[in-house]
Amino acid sequence: MSAIVSSRNPARRYMVAALIAAGLQTAVLGYIIESRAAILRSGAEVVLKTAPVDPRDFLRGDYVVLNYDISSVPVSSVKGGLPSAAGEQVLWVRLKPQADGFWNVADSSFSALPEESGSAVIRSQPFYSYGPAGGDSMRVEYGIERYYVPEGEGKPLEEARQDGQVSVAARVSADGTAQIRSLFVDGKAAYEEPLY
Repeated sequence: MSAIVSSRNPARRYMVAALIAAGLQTAVLGYIIESRAAILRSGAEVVLKTAPVDPRDFLRGDYVVLNYDISSVPVSSVKGGLPSAAGEQVLWVRLKPQADGFWNVADSSFSALPEESGSAVIRSQPFYSYGPAGGDSMRVEYGIERYYVPEGEGKPLEEARQDGQVSVAARVSADGTAQIRSLFVDGKAAYEEPLY
């Protein structure tokens, strides 16, 4: 009788372990989805003008490469100075709305910027900074440089992007993370991101 009980215990342990692993995977996936949805639901909305991309960067797969005016941050906008040595850095960029409705760089810093009414602070992806010898501007990305579209719909967007007709409405969370909410072609919403 004890042999029967002991042979069932390992199977039960494996079943419990499998259920725990599945529960953890589900929790992690749920956290990732909810993090993105939270930004889209309650982040500060900014409207960004896209800039043309070098024609050699054609559609790869089912996404369009986006470049923004805010991707080139003037060194003159940096508060608190440049890093003393070259290396990987993160830049916080304060955006403010302009007369044309698009948001642009107001100031930036290599340390977190405080909240300020009428602005949003977006955090760059890590990038290599050349320190004081870096030039007049810094090229940064924010994690919103690719927009996935249904298969076969990328070519018209690419052409519109090259003509300067594409803009996006993005949401920026309190920690500076950005998500694209909508993509506009010639001022009209072409794609909306669902929360889930």
